[in-house]
Amino acid sequence: MSETYPNAPRRRGPIARVVVGAWDALNFTRRLVFNLLFLFLLVVVLVAIFSAERAKPLLDRTTLVIAPEGALVEQFSVDPVSRALGKMSGQDVQEVRLRDLLRVIEKAADDKRIERVLLRTDRMAFSGYASLREVADAIGALRASGKEVIAFGEYFGQAQYLLAAQANEVYMDPYGGMVLEGIGRYRQYYREGLQEKLGVDIHLFKVGEYKSAAEPYVLDQASPEAKEADLYWMNDIWRRFVGDIAKARGLDAAALSAAVDALPEGVQAAGGDLAKLAVEQKLVDGLKTLEEVQQLLAERGEADEDSDSGVREMAWDAYLKHVTSPMAAADARPQVAVVVAEGTIMDGEQNPGNVGGESTSALLRAAREDDNVKAVVLRVDSPGGGVFASEQIRREVEALKAAGKPVVASMGDLAASGGYWISMDADAIYADPSTITGSIGIFGMIPTIPRTLEKIGVRTDGVGTTRFAGAFDPTRSLQPGVGEVIQSVIDKGYRDFTGKVAAARGRSVEEIDQVARGRVWSGAQAKERGLVDEFGGLRDALANAAERAGLGEAGTWGVKYVEKPLTPFESFVAGMAESRLGATMVARTGFADRLLMQAMPGVAGDLRFIEQALSRDGQPVKAVVHCFCMP
Repeated sequence: MSETYPNAPRRRGPIARVVVGAWDALNFTRRLVFNLLFLFLLVVVLVAIFSAERAKPLLDRTTLVIAPEGALVEQFSVDPVSRALGKMSGQDVQEVRLRDLLRVIEKAADDKRIERVLLRTDRMAFSGYASLREVADAIGALRASGKEVIAFGEYFGQAQYLLAAQANEVYMDPYGGMVLEGIGRYRQYYREGLQEKLGVDIHLFKVGEYKSAAEPYVLDQASPEAKEADLYWMNDIWRRFVGDIAKARGLDAAALSAAVDALPEGVQAAGGDLAKLAVEQKLVDGLKTLEEVQQLLAERGEADEDSDSGVREMAWDAYLKHVTSPMAAADARPQVAVVVAEGTIMDGEQNPGNVGGESTSALLRAAREDDNVKAVVLRVDSPGGGVFASEQIRREVEALKAAGKPVVASMGDLAASGGYWISMDADAIYADPSTITGSIGIFGMIPTIPRTLEKIGVRTDGVGTTRFAGAFDPTRSLQPGVGEVIQSVIDKGYRDFTGKVAAARGRSVEEIDQVARGRVWSGAQAKERGLVDEFGGLRDALANAAERAGLGEAGTWGVKYVEKPLTPFESFVAGMAESRLGATMVARTGFADRLLMQAMPGVAGDLRFIEQALSRDGQPVKAVVHCFCMP
């Protein structure tokens, strides 16, 4: 006889025990992981709060070291989180924002604590002649303010030397050198490789005999029209480049040009010593090692035994933190907003480094809806891209003007084709004489690969309800009727382009067509032809926008960059990375590498643009306004 006890615990079966045990283990693991993650973040926050590295004090008689590394850009090509973590893990993209460098130079001119400047440009990458001239002008103004500027380089490229030439004294390492070689533009041409070797047929449709962007895919060499147009604007920029150097160094421009043409004879006469030749040509003042230059600075300035160089100095990026107000976002003054459009213009949302039809339009719309923004400067550094995305951005410029907010376009190194499209409706267009612009033309390109498939024994066949069904299938030959359709679309796109330019510039379509046809111009040439209004850089464009909005004298209004805001998590990570210990902890745990894999945006270039142009995303024909026109 058995007895039952109602309060006795019920025994589980073996399967239930396994399931419950697994569930308990899973819950324990989940809590453990979250607790460890929370503890890690808490430690990092406490370290950042209590052990953050203090900013180096800025003392009197300081030598400011301006030694930027990387290319000059209007905006970083990666977001702040990726950039901070990439720097910690040694995978950073070396870039220097033009606005930051100009701010440092401008502030140093009036800062009594800065006694002199050591300028090192030999680690800068070439970006474009317009931005270089803007920095060169700023260095010239710094020198004119009475600050001594000493330039040093181990080896100068010609673009780097343009900036160094603005200094009071230029020194080079005895084993260094420099070569002024001129401006060239050489590209690879793929027709034989694509068509004859691989069997890929490229069908090009365009308007404008000078529209040469897609020539490499259908020709074996540059067309006569492309060479004519390229040499025309290159010669203009080169003459200005030589003139700028000659003026800064007190040389004769004609003699300097002759020396460039006689490079082999000059090098031979100098015994193959490029550094010696630079001294003989008065391009540098002497040959010194870096240690000798630092000793010179210590003798003229304030020595500092605790500094690695022996000189009381401050790096330019550290100085930038001293002259950048943390309260800029709370500026209650009327603002002139700056929206940067840098990179290839593509459809939809795009990451930094490219211009998105939707993402850039959203920034312009945010400026329109911000009551504190009274005017907008659209800073353009773009070779163009898709027609539809360019038109989306242009419409937002029109909407800003309709809302009573003046818009001024400021062209950087390059504002061609689609870059001109998004600029043309501005109230005024500013450019440097060495800006590359124009290229008002349009093209479309479709590849077909039936011959490629035949090489491996594959053929395409089937039926369609009409003669155009499947006509845009790249595995089939392109029918003549389809080609006529595409060319008609491209013709219409060119009429739209020139018509909009004519309306924006107050000219006839016939007048615009004469300076369009896909031809590229320098900024100076574009101004002569009515495509640009004024010469000047970003600061000139800002002043003009403020004047148009009636904001008064400088100082009564502020400048606000409209950019995609960071999420709270992104702000936390970027801020945490500023502390030395926080950076060390992130680097040692490998956390940076894992986060970079998720946060690093894709890097786009010309090949990606071609890929997107060719993949039509459901569009039978995609019209393109793009210019491969950087030397």
